[in-house]
Amino acid sequence: MTPFSSFLQTSILLSLFVILCGNAGATTEESRKTLILGQSCALSGPAKNLGLKMRAGIQAAFAEINDNGGIKGQTIHLRSKDDGYEPDRAIKNTLELIQDDQVFLLIGEVGTPTSKAVIPIIEQYKVPFFAPLTGAELLRTPPNPYIINIRGSYYQEMESLAAYLIDSLRLKRISCFYQNDSYGFAGLEGIKLALQKRKLQLVSVASYERNTVAVMGGLREIYKESPEAVVLIGTYAACAEFIKLSKAKQPGQRIYGNISFVGTESLKEALGQYGEDVIVSQVVPFPWDDRVPLVRKYQQAMHKYQRNHPLGFISLEGYIAGKLFASIAEAVPGELTREKFIQTIQKTGIFNLGGVLLHFGEEYHQGMGTIELSRIYPTIQKLNTDE
Repeated sequence: MTPFSSFLQTSILLSLFVILCGNAGATTEESRKTLILGQSCALSGPAKNLGLKMRAGIQAAFAEINDNGGIKGQTIHLRSKDDGYEPDRAIKNTLELIQDDQVFLLIGEVGTPTSKAVIPIIEQYKVPFFAPLTGAELLRTPPNPYIINIRGSYYQEMESLAAYLIDSLRLKRISCFYQNDSYGFAGLEGIKLALQKRKLQLVSVASYERNTVAVMGGLREIYKESPEAVVLIGTYAACAEFIKLSKAKQPGQRIYGNISFVGTESLKEALGQYGEDVIVSQVVPFPWDDRVPLVRKYQQAMHKYQRNHPLGFISLEGYIAGKLFASIAEAVPGELTREKFIQTIQKTGIFNLGGVLLHFGEEYHQGMGTIELSRIYPTIQKLNTDE
């Protein structure tokens, strides 16, 4: 090798070394400026609207926060992975988000069966599980320091439905149609407890399988006992199918009560003209009530950053989750760590998000508990429970 060749080779190697070091530095600097949060949710399949709406609300909140300087100089980035509302895929996604993507925490998981599946992973890695879209008791009792809920529980939603059906309307023959998994079991237990409190029992019970609309067998079981009302614990596609078939094959006046996870706007769209006498319990404020400062900000953020998504209860829940995360993170003293994040939630106790108060404590990791009812036809409206 000639001296010139040796010099040229050395120069090339030195140049590559400088470039690589420069890129590594840029990557490290970039990572310091970005706070990555992970989400596993249904973005495909029969429950996809739930995940898409939850993600849209979170993204609207993060975009608004980033436009206003981020959190302590860091921009927030949401990394979402599709689990199709299936537990095994949720497990895979969660491990990838924690191990490969190095997310700070997990936010906006959609569903009880998927949330239940990843709890052991959350506990193993000590990663906060923030604002899951589920009211299941298994995420609330006993209190888990790594699980932070925003919404009210399914037990609370069922108590509100029972109060309206039985205490207000004086109905006594109540049936339950539920999804055959941990989500359905949680809701079923909730309505049983609410009826037991009133010295009543369900007159009939039937189920369907997750991610299907195979409801005909269950429909026949339900109507063997001529219920005055049917409480449904499912997602919008299956519940809409059940209600439409009921009205076609079992005509008569009855109320169909759903809990919030059904996806109110998707249920209304799927039902069309069959939406009469259908009610839904809600765990967040009315998304069209701009008298509430938080709701007004939500409307503005959705219009600016998520114009392809109409307003609704689930995207508002996602927005609340994003805003609450930022409020907690900003309150953390010094460096933002997972443990400090959890400690700040418990020590601060009350967070005021524009007129909506969320309460937390060491033994209480559920921010809200107010439940309201809505009717979906001809338009989605608040329900006057005294009527």
